[in-house]
Amino acid sequence: MTTAAAHRRGIAGMSLIALTMVAVLLSLGIWQLQRRDEKHRLIAALNERLAASPVALPASRDWPTLDPAHDEFRRVRFTATYLKLPDAMVYSSGSAVRDDVAGPGTWAFLPARLPDGRTVVINAGFVPNTMQDRGAENRAVQPLLNGEAATLTGYLRFPEQPGLFVPAPNLDTRLWFSRDVPAMAVALGWDKAADIAPFYIDLETPQPANGVPKPGPLGVHLRDNHMQYAITWFGLALAVAIAFGVWLFGQGRRSAPVLG
Repeated sequence: MTTAAAHRRGIAGMSLIALTMVAVLLSLGIWQLQRRDEKHRLIAALNERLAASPVALPASRDWPTLDPAHDEFRRVRFTATYLKLPDAMVYSSGSAVRDDVAGPGTWAFLPARLPDGRTVVINAGFVPNTMQDRGAENRAVQPLLNGEAATLTGYLRFPEQPGLFVPAPNLDTRLWFSRDVPAMAVALGWDKAADIAPFYIDLETPQPANGVPKPGPLGVHLRDNHMQYAITWFGLALAVAIAFGVWLFGQGRRSAPVLG
């Protein structure tokens, strides 16, 4: 192979690499713009649901058709009675959807009986509890277990699957680290799985007399950094293109015949 042929093959190889890098970086930038559009649509939909007037809780016959993409954060109002069964506490260091919650504490999850006999799990609100004192948590939920039906307003939420690095629950203190409602129901004997709603309720009202657990309205605070990411990817694509252009110009000068 002649030197000129090897030089041309080298340029062709580098051109392919550069074009591939630019194409990948541009596709990542376009993907981020698409994600931004999707995020904006999601934020608009969630804001609309959170601001809507409360509707009736979905009938149990419709539970299998509920979908987080279309039903999460739907505002509902219904009547239920808290059951005198063990509660579950979910550890929290703060909240992404509650402006009035900061610092460590727990969310109080309690089962409640609906008029049709089915069970729905209620996140009754936040219990400030830096030291995770089980006694303080017991005192917080005890007034709710009075056996009286209450009209509750809140938001449909769907259980979480615990991640790989989420600690296992402490069953002795009934402390969970994810909102894994089905696991709570099994561990604490709340009810038959078929009789428990596939969602839970983040309670908005009523406020308990002593203010704890603390329910409240939700807000949308989703991170929206997709434009910054898109600009980064497009900038990297431009940098690669400029660097390749400079390199290619240098290769052209090297291969030019020397006159004189």
